[in-house]
Amino acid sequence: MRVNNIRSSNTNFKGALNNRFLLKNLEYISEHGSSFTAMTSLFMSLTARPLAIKLTPDTEKENKQYAIANSIGSGIIKFGMIEAIALPIESAMNNIDRNPSKFLKPNTIKNLTGNASMLLESKSYKLGAQILKLSAGFITAIPKSVLTVALIPVIMDKFFNIRVKQPPEQKPESKNVAFKGNVTDGISKQIAKLFNNKHIQSFLQKFENDEANIAKHMTAATDILLAGASVVTTNHSKKIKENRKKALDYNFVVSTAATLILGYGIDNFVKNKTAGFVEKFKQANIGDVKLHKYIDGINILRPALVFAGIYYGILPVISTYMAEKIDKFTARKDNAAKDA
Repeated sequence: MRVNNIRSSNTNFKGALNNRFLLKNLEYISEHGSSFTAMTSLFMSLTARPLAIKLTPDTEKENKQYAIANSIGSGIIKFGMIEAIALPIESAMNNIDRNPSKFLKPNTIKNLTGNASMLLESKSYKLGAQILKLSAGFITAIPKSVLTVALIPVIMDKFFNIRVKQPPEQKPESKNVAFKGNVTDGISKQIAKLFNNKHIQSFLQKFENDEANIAKHMTAATDILLAGASVVTTNHSKKIKENRKKALDYNFVVSTAATLILGYGIDNFVKNKTAGFVEKFKQANIGDVKLHKYIDGINILRPALVFAGIYYGILPVISTYMAEKIDKFTARKDNAAKDA
């Protein structure tokens, strides 16, 4: 009877690991990594982060409002911009996945396949594919920060009735751009040129064993670029109050630095603790031609949830509080220096 119970338990566990709903979602995350990350960020930036900021103790109300406005603006702009860039890249990569020989040179396929049974299971190719799919966040980091900072005063005005009056600016004339031809195929051909480059092939082969960590590396690089661009853009903005700029700057820097430190530590911990689960998952789905995509999905899902949970759920209270304290400390030092 005991043996039967154990067998039944294993069968149920295996059934959970190859559940069609789970596999379909992991496949979606693998093919649309940037979109999934953007959707996660949008949800958290509109819900968890504003709530956490609002609950921050011993912080000026207006500093909280600016931080909330930044969170809302950042989530909306990030989602819109990444979707605009990510969807064409993801579609183009799926084109190459379905028909590699149409876009890639025979030598490229041979070099990147290596010892794998097929190109799609090659670590080198998967590394390159995920870098490209996740690159939308990095590509849009600077324009996203510019647009987010531009949106903050609008949100402050509409939600909190706080504004900085400025003379009206002349708007540039809009121009219509026409798109012709098969755009997706064109992007696929441009991406194929990257894979066909021997130097890029060497890079992918050299770092192929880091394929499971590429999602968090891309997230880290994007966050660093975003923080730097946000600080520069905030300091040049004429529509954000001067006495609120430094608090915003410190918020960007503190939250990004803490996210990276905690994110890498927690992600490594979770990755090590779930290694056994991943092996059982592989065994439960052995023989499935899409197994490599499911594993890619897990490798994107894990750091996305870890970093989002830290950045949007835990850190807003700490970063908002610390930003205010640093701002007031530096202001006191500046005043003391002037008096001297």
